[in-house]
Amino acid sequence: MRVNENETPPSLLELTTYLMSRTGKTARSRLAERLADRGLRLRHMAVLAALVDLGPHVQRELAVRLAIDRSDIVKIIDELGAAGLVERVRDTTDRRRVTVTVSPAGRALYERLQADATAVQDEVLASLNARERARLTALLTRVYGHLQGGSGTQWPSR
Repeated sequence: MRVNENETPPSLLELTTYLMSRTGKTARSRLAERLADRGLRLRHMAVLAALVDLGPHVQRELAVRLAIDRSDIVKIIDELGAAGLVERVRDTTDRRRVTVTVSPAGRALYERLQADATAVQDEVLASLNARERARLTALLTRVYGHLQGGSGTQWPSR
């Protein structure tokens, strides 16, 4: 009897959480590959997304919002700053407060990263039609919102 090493145990295929995990891992890997081609990581994109979507942030608050360790956020912002993608301004009344803002170059790059992310999304969801994709997005948004302690509603768009 020949064993198919790629066959997933049927009982795992019945677990939505398993399917979400495996699908998410595949999607994340594909997006990470695209970002790596640009010399970036997912965390760089997350910082740019927060700054583009939500405006300037105090560095510490950005770390909390994105669930990134404070020492890691400093390194990420240093890298983005060195590339001219973000600008930092130290608060004159509190030298510990650093406000981070996306630069025009960072905003332009983020638009290209969004196109990359959309292309990966289209690859991953190729087996679904537009209506199914919209439904999946709505359901995942609701689950995500529940896990975040909120209502699961959409955030305002840019």
